Amino acid sequence: MIRVAQIGPVKKFHLARTLWGRGRYFTACYWVDGVMVDTGCAHTVGELLRAMDGLKVDLIINTHSHEDHIAGNAAIQLRDGATIQAHPLALPVLAEPRKRQPLRPYQRVMWGYPEPSKGLPIGDTVKQNGLCFQVIHTPGHSVDHICLYETNHGWLFTGDAFIGGKDRALRADYNVWNIMASLRKIASFDASFAFTGSGSIKKTPQHEIRQKIEYLEETAARVWDLHRKELSHSRIRDELFGKEMLLNYITLGHFSGENLVRSFIDDCPGQP
Repeated sequence: MIRVAQIGPVKKFHLARTLWGRGRYFTACYWVDGVMVDTGCAHTVGELLRAMDGLKVDLIINTHSHEDHIAGNAAIQLRDGATIQAHPLALPVLAEPRKRQPLRPYQRVMWGYPEPSKGLPIGDTVKQNGLCFQVIHTPGHSVDHICLYETNHGWLFTGDAFIGGKDRALRADYNVWNIMASLRKIASFDASFAFTGSGSIKKTPQHEIRQKIEYLEETAARVWDLHRKELSHSRIRDELFGKEMLLNYITLGHFSGENLVRSFIDDCPGQP
């Protein structure tokens, strides 16, 4: 399933595999003036290429190496000869996704394995076709995550570093403290729009980003208060977030409320 929308000169492709007649777990990629930010998942590559008919891609920038953001790389590179740039830590995954980033069953069903692609390490600034992107390293969601701030228009491409909402669960390999630090970085940019990895578009997003930081800081304090009372991770989860959501069972525990509690405690650089 693909939905295409135009936001000024930016074209958004909102993508998901169709299961039982509905799109499930959407991701997004964006095209502007020959630059493509992310390329979706393996199950949507054909639809994406058809939707991009007539759009030339000179440069692909991957915000991170997760399978739902890099899978169109190889096909677009083959079609247009596009250069691919990503954080240096992402490049081995782009080159050998099956070996470097084995997928769990739910990931294979929802997004699938990307084809290998060859990328180059991204610098601190990218200039292409009149666009100028400041590259911001934003780990937490992944160690190789970057955000992009286009300085001429004030566009902030956040990947999965910021998608909004109040987190009640976390993937086992995320680090909530690094997520908070990365949110503080991007909150300092005077963005006119945030283009998120989930496809939601935020106009003047600073307030929402700061709200997310405040929520996570308050949650961290509550987690630690209960931890000092010697409650287990599961009891803390029940107190703060309720029982596990359906997502926990779909992902076989890979994405859970207990993981969020664990990260607040075990990944903390020092007691808050």
